[in-house]
Amino acid sequence: MTTTEIKTAVMNLNKTELSELLDWLEEYQESLWDKQIEEDVQSGKLDSLIEKAKKEFKEGKCRQL
Repeated sequence: MTTTEIKTAVMNLNKTELSELLDWLEEYQESLWDKQIEEDVQSGKLDSLIEKAKKEFKEGKCRQL
């Protein structure tokens, strides 16, 4: 299926179907983000940021949310 075919199909959805699709797309995008973060943590890509955050926390440079 091409992007053009998908766009055409989406334009033919009723409001309920479109809402369901948008909810699903949001959940799907969030799952991809979670997977990417997990992969980055496991590969060590975030180690320097984690260490910097820990150091700044110990130095009192953080505030509670």
